[in-house]
Amino acid sequence: MLIAMTAYPHCYRIPVHPADVPGLVSFWDFQEPEGPRTACSGQPYVLREGARPVARVEAPGNPWGPFAAHLREGDYLLCPRRACPELDIHGAGSGVTVLAWLRRDPVRESHCEFVAGQWNETARGRQYGLFMDINVWGGRHGVCAHVSRDGGPTPGYRYCIDAAIGPTPVPVGEWSCVAMTYDGFHASAWLNGRMDIQPVINPYAMAGGLHDGGASGSDFTVGGVHRSGEMGNFFAGLLGGLAVYRRALTPAEMLALAEPTPGS
Repeated sequence: MLIAMTAYPHCYRIPVHPADVPGLVSFWDFQEPEGPRTACSGQPYVLREGARPVARVEAPGNPWGPFAAHLREGDYLLCPRRACPELDIHGAGSGVTVLAWLRRDPVRESHCEFVAGQWNETARGRQYGLFMDINVWGGRHGVCAHVSRDGGPTPGYRYCIDAAIGPTPVPVGEWSCVAMTYDGFHASAWLNGRMDIQPVINPYAMAGGLHDGGASGSDFTVGGVHRSGEMGNFFAGLLGGLAVYRRALTPAEMLALAEPTPGS
């Protein structure tokens, strides 16, 4: 059996929809025109446009539909904290998975690109965040699973550096599934359904659970994050799907979700 699995890995992929996997909070497929985007599965949380309208565009290759949200550099979406209580994942034993199906566009200058999560650096409201291109631990253009125990910078550092980072660059102009997990003890960064392993850095050990921001903690944002007193760290590209779970998914579940059958 082990030989068969090695020789024929595709035989063991079971395509699923995000709603089929236990622990889903919300899944957005971004098939609506510009304006509010309501999750199509799980909790019907609404992502509202931030600085300006976010267009819907045709998106060949998106596994979740013919369209995608087109985030230009500077665009972002958000759901206020009070409006999405199930996304407020924190405390000892807390677990989370964030998956995004996206196609990167070039940015004007290389910078940290925020995909989704509850992460506010200005107000020490860091909890969990899926990033790309974090310039710590040699992580240029890789997937980053950022986590925080207390909401502030890592003790002894200017910024929070508690993060699992994969060594493989996320390509520009191609569809990818990028993801993060946290199981209460380790954060992990995933690319196209597989943990992008890097010794010591991915997975990254951080026991103790995620920060509890309380009533004044961070909102859930997509495509940008609040830092240095304003929104920044913008993602640029197409976003075809976004799913959040209240647990760390298994490797088999991550692989099955990363490469769904069109129309599944």
